[in-house]
Amino acid sequence: MTADALAAAERYLMLNARLIDRLRYERLMGAGSPDRVLAVLRAYQNADGGFGNALEPDLRGPGSQPEPVEVAFWILDELDAFDDPMVTGACDYLMTITTGDGGVPFVLPSVRATPRAPWWETPDDPPGYLIPTASIAGLLHEHKVAHPWLAPATEFTWAAIEATTEVQPYNARAIVNFLERVPDRERAHREFARLREAILATVALDPDASGEAHFPLDFAPEPGELPLFADEVIEQHLDALIDQQTDDGGWVPNFPMWTPVVAHEWGGFLTVERLKTLKAYGRLTS
Repeated sequence: MTADALAAAERYLMLNARLIDRLRYERLMGAGSPDRVLAVLRAYQNADGGFGNALEPDLRGPGSQPEPVEVAFWILDELDAFDDPMVTGACDYLMTITTGDGGVPFVLPSVRATPRAPWWETPDDPPGYLIPTASIAGLLHEHKVAHPWLAPATEFTWAAIEATTEVQPYNARAIVNFLERVPDRERAHREFARLREAILATVALDPDASGEAHFPLDFAPEPGELPLFADEVIEQHLDALIDQQTDDGGWVPNFPMWTPVVAHEWGGFLTVERLKTLKAYGRLTS
């Protein structure tokens, strides 16, 4: 990525992004303080320990929901800050919404009372779901967090994965996130080998695929252990990722923007995510 392209990305973030994503960018480039990112992230956490307040831009309400916990944990992951008290508070919150089988729902019925994207729908008594249980559990394992929520959530995730034969893209990404991080590596590789072709069937290998496509770098935003893609596929999509930067300097979502503000919020978030990926693969230097 050229210096001019990086400067354009920074300008895009200054014009469009939320404060938390601007500070994440500064930290990514080595100039910012993790404490400032944590201070802003803390403002999205509620008294019950969960996260809301449009940390996940398509959930506009103030109340806690499961998926914003995952969003918060990915930010804590990039800061290597899983010793922050926010983690324990969030896990305590997850304990209060966990179903009998150990998973947390995709979204809670309380979402109905708040503005949100139309795809955030749920039955009255939602079941545990791989999204976001699998990714949250994987991140807690990666950072060696001990909390009573984790063991039942892990067993739920293993059971859900082992019952899986066909997957949708977001489920597949959650499965990969978990299998990359869970401590039982033999079991992880066994399930990955069984599901690899089903996961690959959800991936758009053509960098020019249109619509709400899911590309290799969505599944492997940083180098991992699981052999999901050949090196040449990753390199092809890194080239494409650089080319997909818009004239405004950012990267734009390929899923529906249902209200104007989310286009800016997702654009800023996604631009930081794309720059993280380029840096992880050595295409961006700070």
